[in-house]
Amino acid sequence: MSLDLTGMPVAVLMGGPGSERKVSLKSGEGVVEALRSLGAKVTPVDVVGADFVVPSDTRVAFNAVHGTFGEDGQIQRILEARGIAYTGEGVRGSELAIDKIATKRRFEERGVPTAKSEILRKGARPTLPLPIVIKAPKEGSSVGVYIIKSPAELEPALAEAWRFGDELLVEEFIAGKELTVGIVGDIALPVIEIRARKDFYNFDNKYPFLNPNAAGADHFCPAPLSPAVSDLVRQTGLAAHRALDLAVYSRVDILLTDADRPYVLEVNTIPGMTPASLLPEAAAAVGISYAALCLRIIELSLATRRSNP
Repeated sequence: MSLDLTGMPVAVLMGGPGSERKVSLKSGEGVVEALRSLGAKVTPVDVVGADFVVPSDTRVAFNAVHGTFGEDGQIQRILEARGIAYTGEGVRGSELAIDKIATKRRFEERGVPTAKSEILRKGARPTLPLPIVIKAPKEGSSVGVYIIKSPAELEPALAEAWRFGDELLVEEFIAGKELTVGIVGDIALPVIEIRARKDFYNFDNKYPFLNPNAAGADHFCPAPLSPAVSDLVRQTGLAAHRALDLAVYSRVDILLTDADRPYVLEVNTIPGMTPASLLPEAAAAVGISYAALCLRIIELSLATRRSNP
């Protein structure tokens, strides 16, 4: 029997101080509407910093804060100190998954297929041959990601990327289909293929509602893959989720080469819940409504907290 949210006090945390604030506000609006449709007593909470306030009777905080502060263990640590149950992964899982460098090491340790890489410290230059991808290690929504295909592009990209911190992840560039796999509990949802209409699936193309001039992207769900390849991609996504010891939900981004070889890019532990987001789209493809997805996230989160105090 599913959890009855009728009358349950739920705080929906959204916004945050990071680069994904506007996206998070959109996600939060959707979650608020969905939970109210299920009868919950919902309080929207615009999180700006650590001094955010939730009602004293809050039964669970639904965390819709993407990226910095919300997805990196900070908000989780605050909620635990206050004794407030919350959705999504705990402190350790959040800290690991948000860090592309730590994630990369874990994938290599546990045999999850991922691109060759190196770590740059302030002032160093890449040794991997072009083309390469430079990534700020703790940003989300493709913020701080630069694809370098010619020598002339390298210095401007490095100058931009160093603004995000003193370490960068550099990966070999892998050409292929951009795919994503939503994971809810131990279930891998249908694969989605993303085709950016211009450049790659960057911040503007992900969220055209924030930038009307963006080219946007087309989503294909389920992705046009053979059953065997689709199953391989879904199992790869599940393996990445498990490699990080995650238990609630995530969205795994994967590149698939022309030879049908998958490479995991990253795992998002607070994936978008906006009108343009991929996790709700994948859930809908197997008959799980947006509201039912929100409910399942709460159920899994509460069950995880009980079994792993």
